[in-house]
Amino acid sequence: MRVLVAHNAYQQRGGEDSVVDDEIALLRSRGVEVLPMQLHNDDIAGMGRIELVGRTIWSRPAAQQLREHCRAFRPDVVHVHNSFPLMSPAIHWAAQEAGVPVVQTLHNFRLLCPQAMLLREKRVCEDCVGHVPWRGAVRGCYRGSVVQSTVLVGMLMTHRALGTWHRRVNRFIALTDFARRKFVEGGLPSERILVKPNFADLPAASEVPRRGLLFVGRLSHEKGIEALAAASAGLAEPVRVIGDGPLRDVVNHAPGLRSEGAQPLEAVAASMRSAAALVLPSICYENFPRTLVEAYASGLPVIASRLGAMAELVQDGLTGLLFEPGDSVALHKCMRWAQEHPQDLAAMGQRARAVHEARYTADCNYAQLMTIYQEAIDEGPRRD
Repeated sequence: MRVLVAHNAYQQRGGEDSVVDDEIALLRSRGVEVLPMQLHNDDIAGMGRIELVGRTIWSRPAAQQLREHCRAFRPDVVHVHNSFPLMSPAIHWAAQEAGVPVVQTLHNFRLLCPQAMLLREKRVCEDCVGHVPWRGAVRGCYRGSVVQSTVLVGMLMTHRALGTWHRRVNRFIALTDFARRKFVEGGLPSERILVKPNFADLPAASEVPRRGLLFVGRLSHEKGIEALAAASAGLAEPVRVIGDGPLRDVVNHAPGLRSEGAQPLEAVAASMRSAAALVLPSICYENFPRTLVEAYASGLPVIASRLGAMAELVQDGLTGLLFEPGDSVALHKCMRWAQEHPQDLAAMGQRARAVHEARYTADCNYAQLMTIYQEAIDEGPRRD
């Protein structure tokens, strides 16, 4: 099989970029020929505003590049991850014109919400789900800019009018059942949305003494950093915080948190193998946090917000603990309980590793991905 993987990398590398790299490595390790077509948002710096708007809505250069790749590489399927902003959904049309079926992974809620997280003023917002997303434009939901938000809404409405999602995508991949339900509510064809979670190809953690609570991620509002800072006050020992972002000062000034800054993946993995629990206090709908599957792979239970997919992925009292999102008092109680019950926490970690072995290994993921690809190939390029 030959797979062309299309991805627009972010300026600040995150979990989505890592997932794409992991899937490419997984496919190649199983003998699949993969051609990555990757653009990077750093290239935006050299573009004029009009050019960027045009490429966001319909990128002729990206569509032409994909056509050329299809002629030379002759892929069996095109797998699209992020196309915003430099590729645009024009690449879906180019793939189908070249006679190649398309699979798209829905890493975030961009097709339903200009801001992509269904979050406004630090609260979940579904005002645009299933509707024309004009509110996202007038409220400036994307980066606080009415202009940029309007461009995004223009892209979404253009491709809804053209029928891109219904006419030019064979299969969508949602990361959780929760995300799938949201996309169906938003109007995507339910019969073409399949669920395939993220995976982590990590060995089982060795039997080493575990200690301490750990946060790994971007230091930003949507990750619940303010609630974490408030909840950490008065704990027996500070919560280790790995990551960087706009709220780094909040972390640096919270006596209950110990900032360790951004670290390479190897160091993060080592910290997960020695920690007692991962804290995931997000206040937005996380699709499938990469840190969660890495924690499970490391035998690490997760203390998470009872929100969206996190409530689906963490079994309260079995593989971790759940608390109401943004409730710093409830989070404090969970973290204090975790510090006072190390044996119970260790048992949760063992169950978390068992869940990983059953659902989130590389072998499981490869089998699911091949099934999805084969369905798209059997259906063939969608024609009007």
